Amino acid sequence: MCSRGRFRAAPAAPAAPAAPAAPAAPAAPAAPVAAGAAGGRRPGGAPGARSAAVALAALLCAGCASTAAAPAPEPPPEGPFDYQLGGAYTPAAGVATVVRDSTGRPEPGLYSVCYVNAFQTQPQDRERWLEEHPDLVLRSADGEPVADPDWPDEYLLDTSTAGRRGRIADLVGGTVRTCDERGFHAVEFDNLDSFTRSDGALTADDNLALAAELVADAHGRGMAAAQKNAAEAAGRAREEAGFDFAVAEECVAFDECGAYTGVYGDGVLVVEYPDTLGTALARVCGAPGTPPRTILRDRDLLTSGEEGHLRESC
Repeated sequence: MCSRGRFRAAPAAPAAPAAPAAPAAPAAPAAPVAAGAAGGRRPGGAPGARSAAVALAALLCAGCASTAAAPAPEPPPEGPFDYQLGGAYTPAAGVATVVRDSTGRPEPGLYSVCYVNAFQTQPQDRERWLEEHPDLVLRSADGEPVADPDWPDEYLLDTSTAGRRGRIADLVGGTVRTCDERGFHAVEFDNLDSFTRSDGALTADDNLALAAELVADAHGRGMAAAQKNAAEAAGRAREEAGFDFAVAEECVAFDECGAYTGVYGDGVLVVEYPDTLGTALARVCGAPGTPPRTILRDRDLLTSGEEGHLRESC
C-alpha cells in the first residue's frame, strides 16, 4: 500500500418485469491478491449485513415494476477521523471515522474505511502477481515489470485493455469482499494516478474505466468508495467512476485541496505530514480552503504506543 505517505451508488438497474427468471447461482469469488486498511460497520451491524440486505432487497423486488434506485451508500459522517494504515490502535475520543488496511479489522462502533491498493501490487503480493497473473503486471519495452519509482517494491497493474481491467477488478474485488465481510463501511482505492508513472503506457481513461468497475462492485455491496490521488481527475472520477468521497494526502502542502472540495464538498479526508506541511497544523486549520477534516500524522503512521507517533486534528 502506498501514497505520498508511508503506504501510500450507481443507480440500481430497472427492475425486471413480472414473472422473472429464477436467480442464477452466484459465481465463486476470486481469491484476493491485493491488500489495503480495515474498519467496522455501523454500530451494531454484523459483518456482511449490508450486502446481505442489498441482495435480499433485490430478490424481493425482482418482480416489481418500480424503477426506484437503491439507496446510495453513506459516506463518512461529520467529525474527526484517524488514518491507521501502520497498525490499529484505540482512536482518540471524538473520532468518528477510522481508515485501516484491508488486512486489519474495523473499529467497533465507528465508521470504518478499508484501504485497498487497487492499481498497483502490494509489496507482499508482487511475486504472487508475477507468478499467477504475469500479464496483468505492466511491462516496459524490455519486458521488465514497471515499478513505482517512489515505491520500487510495488508494480503497476496493466489497465490498458478491457479484458485486463475486468480480471484486475475480479481479483481486487476479492479484497473488497473481505472488507465487506469484516464489516467495513467504505473502501479507499489507492493509486488512481498510476498512469502518471507508466511512461505513457497507461492513460487516465484506462484507470477511470477500472475505477468504475471497482466502485460498482463496492456499491453493490452497500459500501461507499473513496478516490485516492489524481486530484486533477477528481471531476471525472466523481462523474464517470462514481466515487462518493476522497482521501487526500498532502493536499494542503501541495495546494490541491480545492480540486477535491470543488467536487466532493466537505467529503474530503485530508492527511498531512510534518516534513511537507512545514508549519503547525493549527496555522492551516482555519485557513481558507483547508477541509474541516484535516489531520497531521507521522510519516510512518505509527501506532499510538510507538515512539514518534503523531496525530493532530483540525
